[in-house]
Amino acid sequence: MSNDDILGDTPNGIIDEPMSEALSKRYLAYALSTITSRALPDVRDGLKPVHRRLMYAMRLLKLDPDQAFKKSARVVGDVIGKYHPHGDTAIYDALVRLAQDFNVRYPLVDGQGNFGNIDGDSAAAMRYTESRLTKAAELLLEGLDENAVDFKETYDGSDREPVVLAAGFPNLLANGSSGIAVGMATSIPPHNAAEAIDASIHLIENPRADTRELLEIMPGPDFPTGGEIVEPKENILQAYETGRGGFRIRCKWEKEDLGRGQWRIIVTEIPYQVQKSKLIERLAELIETKKAPLLGDVMD
Repeated sequence: MSNDDILGDTPNGIIDEPMSEALSKRYLAYALSTITSRALPDVRDGLKPVHRRLMYAMRLLKLDPDQAFKKSARVVGDVIGKYHPHGDTAIYDALVRLAQDFNVRYPLVDGQGNFGNIDGDSAAAMRYTESRLTKAAELLLEGLDENAVDFKETYDGSDREPVVLAAGFPNLLANGSSGIAVGMATSIPPHNAAEAIDASIHLIENPRADTRELLEIMPGPDFPTGGEIVEPKENILQAYETGRGGFRIRCKWEKEDLGRGQWRIIVTEIPYQVQKSKLIERLAELIETKKAPLLGDVMD
């Protein structure tokens, strides 16, 4: 390609264009690439490209819920080689998260081995762990053989991959998602899948149903670690109507009488994405500095 082809009719290779316009055009092209190809989920299947490629690669490896497990390293190798030319650590971290029932409301990967825990300990290396798909993942992948979705060429043009999964499961609402792109971010909490499906059916039957009506069926998020939402109903409604807001959660607990004027508080559910070890450290600190005089000790 010659310089004339690139520059077109511009004299002396000079493009007469306002600086702000030139920058915004090029920055927008970069931002869109980051948004659609990396950081934000697709609203149709609730997956980012790395997750979609993991699901598809595992399906081709025949890692169905009723089949034997395979080494996670095999899955990661297939994903890197065929669909996702990025670092193996990033791909394995994505796979691990999909298997953690304290992070994902409905795990899409069934893991065997050490996949980390709620204390914040990391998973074992991919050569030690094994994985396969779950029933929820199977529902996402249904219909791929029946021409249900479009396919595109992979990065090197040697294979084909689905643009989006058929998604027979409301994954975006059920599992939520979070991601930071360029000038855009998302943070969708997980929900109860049965409630999300009931709300969807209600909306199909009553297209004019408003948010308040839908919140009667699906009253708010449903976190994998439980806990109790203490946000007023009006704040929850506002968060769903505007897309901006938060949900304050507290632990669920019960009191146990030990006799002789002593009690024990048993914490049964903790807030989402709070590491248990950090929670205990913080409580121990409050007891030590006498900021929680009613507490004598904390135990896991």
